Amino acid sequence: MHPLDSIASPGLWAATVIGLLALLAMDVWLTRRPHEVAMGEALRWTAFYLALPFVFCGFLWWVYGGTPAIEFLTGFVVEKSLSVDNLFVFMLLLASFAVPPALAQRVLLYGIVGALVLRAVFIALGAGALATGTWVFLLFGAVLVWTAIRVLREAGEGPEATLDVDDMRTVKLLRRWLPVTKEYDGFKLVTRIDGRRALTPAALVVTAIFMTDIVFAVDSVPAVYGVTEDPYLVLATNAFALLGLRALYFVLHDALGRLRHLNYGLGIILAFIGVKLVLHWAHGIWSWVPEIPTVLSLGVIVVVLAAVTGTSLWASRSDRRRPGVGGEPADQRGDLVGNLVQRGEPGRGARVGPHGPADQSRDLP
Repeated sequence: MHPLDSIASPGLWAATVIGLLALLAMDVWLTRRPHEVAMGEALRWTAFYLALPFVFCGFLWWVYGGTPAIEFLTGFVVEKSLSVDNLFVFMLLLASFAVPPALAQRVLLYGIVGALVLRAVFIALGAGALATGTWVFLLFGAVLVWTAIRVLREAGEGPEATLDVDDMRTVKLLRRWLPVTKEYDGFKLVTRIDGRRALTPAALVVTAIFMTDIVFAVDSVPAVYGVTEDPYLVLATNAFALLGLRALYFVLHDALGRLRHLNYGLGIILAFIGVKLVLHWAHGIWSWVPEIPTVLSLGVIVVVLAAVTGTSLWASRSDRRRPGVGGEPADQRGDLVGNLVQRGEPGRGARVGPHGPADQSRDLP
């Protein structure tokens, strides 16, 4: 075994962890009172959390040089694009469990904290595996290529994919063994009814979100290790990509359904990084095998994301010019959640579909 090279000193690790905990504490304080988030508030915090990684990138460039800074920026773009897919599934779960708008941001915060904890665990496991040898790059590359094929296949299936939270094994297990109330009780995950403890619907949705975090961590951690082998930069990219999701949710709430080609882009990016990892592994054995530079990777990722965003917006604009389904004007179909939820109540899930990225059909625990 050989330790992985990292730019981070113990002091930088400590400062980063303290800063991360401070940002999480600030989010907990901001969500202490239930309230619906206005667009102005969401835009301000989204701008703040989008500015932070660029400030951090500037710090890396100033102190450690251009290579770590470019690796961080590339990894951040990858993780941010994957987190939008994560955000869409969060939206589906909140809609299917009929989470009140005033409670949505606290539930999202629970999901983000869970995602950060899981990413830290998977990053540590990935670093330990990479320390054993370069064969792990081949494994990670194969995982990403397989994931890309699955994502592209699901994207090609079109609007028929669905997500039924009633079929999630963890949700069914909780309902079978523990009493669940029909109404939310503020932020409480556990409440009392007739002197007995019972779970609230908030506990179900938080559990469902936590389990989806596991699925997404399996995809995202190998992807960013395809950009940099530095565990510190891997953790930093994940942290900066996830921290702003709570505010970004309310900014993109109505726009996510229009990003219909997002999964095609994510599939291409995952396949590209998977090939990059395989080439990196092969280069270590046969020096004549070419490697893909990080700067080129950043360019490819940005171009792919710009392309699928452009084609998605063009397709949505074309839909608005045509009459809607069933005689309904096309411009009246913009309420994503209203169209997604076919049935649902706080204590029971709802089948969700058919609009939005096809990855909503992912087999969740």
